[in-house]
Amino acid sequence: MIQWKEETTIEANIEKVWELFLDKNIKKIMPKVEEHRLIEKEEWEVGAKHQQKYREGKRVETYMVETLAYEDGENKKRKEISFVLGKAFEITLAFTLIKIDASHTKFIYEGQNRGVNFVGRAMMKLSSSKSNNTVVQQFLKKVEQEALK
Repeated sequence: MIQWKEETTIEANIEKVWELFLDKNIKKIMPKVEEHRLIEKEEWEVGAKHQQKYREGKRVETYMVETLAYEDGENKKRKEISFVLGKAFEITLAFTLIKIDASHTKFIYEGQNRGVNFVGRAMMKLSSSKSNNTVVQQFLKKVEQEALK
C-alpha cells in the first residue's frame, strides 16, 4: 500500500480553490478525466456516485467514484472519494482546504492506493514511492496553477 499526505499554501480565496473540486470543473485539475457524470444523489452528498472515464495513453478506464465525506464550511472544506481502478487498485483520496485568511488557503492532499488482488498487490510492490510522490506533487501544482488563473 502506498500512502501520502502533502500540503501547500495557495495564494487564493478558499471559495475559489473549492470551486475546482466541483463536478463542472474537475477536468481542470484532472485533465486525464474524460467524463465525470453524476449517477446517484447530489454531488455534495455523502454516498454520491459518479461514473468516471480516465485516459491513460490509448486506454480508457471506466469506474465508479463514491463520495465518502463532504464538508463545505466557511473556514474548512473537505471532500473524500474512493474508487477501484482496473479491478486491481482501491484508491482513496481526500482534499482538505483550510482558510488561512481572505487570500490564502492551505490545501492538504492525502490518499492511499492499495492492491485489491494478486495483480494489484504485485504491481504495488514494483511501483516506486518516488514516482508516486512525483504524481502527488504534480497534482498539488496543478490545483495551485488553476486557482491562480
